[in-house]
This record gives sequence, structure tokens and C-alpha cells, in this order.
Amino acid sequence: MSESLLRAAGVTKEYDTGGETPLHVLRGVDLEIRAGEIVAVMGESGTGKSTLLHILGALERPTAGTVTFKDRDLSTASDDELAAFRNRSIGFVFQFHHLLPEFTALENVAMPALIQHHGMEEAEPRARELLDLLGLSGRATHRPNALSGGEKQRVAVARALMNEPALVLMDEPTGNLDAQTAEPLHREIQRLSETMNQTFVLVTHNPGLASIADRVLKLEHGILHDVDLEDGMPLMPGSSNTDDRADPLQGSHP
Repeated sequence: MSESLLRAAGVTKEYDTGGETPLHVLRGVDLEIRAGEIVAVMGESGTGKSTLLHILGALERPTAGTVTFKDRDLSTASDDELAAFRNRSIGFVFQFHHLLPEFTALENVAMPALIQHHGMEEAEPRARELLDLLGLSGRATHRPNALSGGEKQRVAVARALMNEPALVLMDEPTGNLDAQTAEPLHREIQRLSETMNQTFVLVTHNPGLASIADRVLKLEHGILHDVDLEDGMPLMPGSSNTDDRADPLQGSHP
């Protein structure tokens, strides 16, 4: 069995709404992610899926409970230490690609390494390797406005892999793509898991994306439940995320 990479224990999250009763989003989530697996988290809009992903990726702190990464308790880390941890160990892909419009695809992919103060000359070989891996070698010098929606998301995936993170967190990565464009990205995620032993946690409404996962979980009433794949994939109504509470760009910047 592969090693435990990340573990959440008793994680709760509450938000002050200004009234007498806080908004309870997560109500004691327990979760273990093992190296090399793909885990999908499904659930209706507003159930806290994105909040959970942000807590797993150290973008937000839980109200209670612990998140440990390779036996390191993240609750003891300072904000600066968490920023460095995110840049080094976590890759993020969001529903919107968040590519920097003034930079080429190659420069966007290299950005996490540049944030670590590596020069472009040092970062470029890895960035080109990832673009090639994702079928984008011919688009390296194109800026985002010259790329299709599917190409932009593949650039975002390449950027997430730039620093060789142990874990990639994806929040509705194909939510803005039509089915024909999304399907190749589904295959790429599965291929990356198989060939690179890359670990993914996917938040999605899309049963097609969830079907590539080794495990599927459903977040309901603030609690995670296992989904029995033999009973078929749950179909979630709606396709928008309404519980994104953190700035997605925090995942790329310390």
C-alpha cells in the first residue's frame, strides 16, 4: 500500500455571518490521501467542497481539527511557512485558468519556479518538458489570448506540476469546458497519475471526470461519505461553485 500523504482529522469550518449562529460549512471531516491516487470529491453547489480543498491546500485554516502533510501538522506553521509549503508541495488548478495574460504559455508554466527565485534559464527545460508532455510544445510562445479554452487549462495543469508537487488539487478543472474539450483533459490527468505517480484530489460536478478517480467521495451536510462505484456515479445538479472563499492566486504566490 502506498504511503499516506495527507490526512485531515475532525476538520470543521465555520464562518461568522454577523448573526447569533455561525455558518457551519464542514462538520468534522476525516480524510486520508495516499501517494499516487486520484480522489474525487463530489457534492452539490454550496456544500463546502472548495472550502475543503482550500483547507487541504493550506489556503485556509480550519476552525478545528488538524491537517497533516507527511506527518507535519500544518496548523503549527506560520503564514509565511504555509506560503512556502504551498509553492513547494501543492499544485493548484482552478475552474478558471488564472494565466497571466502578459506572459507566454512557457513563462506561465515556469512561474512557480520563478517565484522560488530560480532564473528562467534554469526553469525553462522543465517548463518545456511539461508543455510537451501535455501536447503543447507548439504553443510555448503563445500568450493566453491566442490559446483555446482547453489549451489554457492544460497550461494551468503544466504550471501546477512545475515544482514537482507531491499533491495537485483541482477545483472544477473542466467546469468551463464543453464535454468534447474536457474529455482529453480527463485522459491527461489519468495518464499523469499512471506515468508519474502523481497524486490528485479533484472537486467536480462532472461524473466523467469523477469516473477516472480511484475513490469518489460525496460531501453532504459538511460530512464526507464514500461513494460505492458499483452503484454508479452520482449525478450532481448544477455546475457552478458558490463556496470559493479564498483567492485562487494564493496557490501560485507565496
